[in-house]
Amino acid sequence: MAKARALDRRRRSVRNIRKITRTMELIATARFKKAMDRSVAARDYTKQLVKILENIASVGADVVHPLLDVRPTKRAAVLVLSGNRGLCGGYNSNIVRQSVAILGQWRSEQVDTDVAVSGKRGISALKFRGIHMDERYTSFEDKPAFDAVMPIGRAYLEAYASGKIDRLDVVYTRFHSIARQEAVTEMLLPLKAPEIAGAVPGGAVPGGAASGTATTQLASQEYDFYPSAESILEEILPASFLSRLFKCFLDAAVSEQVARMVAMKAASENAAGLIKNLSRRYNRARQSQITGEIMEILGGVEALKQ
Repeated sequence: MAKARALDRRRRSVRNIRKITRTMELIATARFKKAMDRSVAARDYTKQLVKILENIASVGADVVHPLLDVRPTKRAAVLVLSGNRGLCGGYNSNIVRQSVAILGQWRSEQVDTDVAVSGKRGISALKFRGIHMDERYTSFEDKPAFDAVMPIGRAYLEAYASGKIDRLDVVYTRFHSIARQEAVTEMLLPLKAPEIAGAVPGGAVPGGAASGTATTQLASQEYDFYPSAESILEEILPASFLSRLFKCFLDAAVSEQVARMVAMKAASENAAGLIKNLSRRYNRARQSQITGEIMEILGGVEALKQ
């Protein structure tokens, strides 16, 4: 009887756990859909900024800006985007592994680093490994706000323009699809100079001068620059950087919810299989117990007949 009761108690416990994991799966699914919509909207905005930069370059504007200045890396900034909570598979561990790799690379090259970490899981993991963190952020959840990201981006822009840092790397999980998320290290500073659409190496435009004139006319027809393309560039380049940084936060939020959704779904399925196995063992134990009790009764009846 003790064995059957123990199996029954364990089965009830697993059923309760399955209810929790199933609920967390549903919550993660709902949050994923909302975060995905925000990420798609930000992606379209970022693409439009890139298009504007390409059109400014196509009309012959000299793309010169401090954010485009590439210099030897003597001090690098690394921003790590992790989660505040666990139960999301290998999401946080992959981020920590990627950040440790890039920090080890800069250490081997004797480059000073400023490390900033977003997420309690990343903070505790890097602290355990003895990595010094200059900034820590724990307020970003599945709905990162642009107003909260903007001060961080502005601080990096000022640090790069003043020469305090020579490079900014962001370690986050890039979202490709529900089936694929990848922990990557992306360089956001210095910014890449906008390229003219259809340009070939060396600055030549296919088709000669005629093609270049056609491109200039097309851009001029789409945009009127006032007071000048250079002044507009002064505003668009920082905006482009901020939008890309915000996109990293959004991708990290989407990837975390996908990872949690997949992990909780797997946990629910494993719990269902465990419940089925425990039910089979419980039924066998109960059947064996009932058979033993029947045999005892029959034995007692036979004893009375004698």
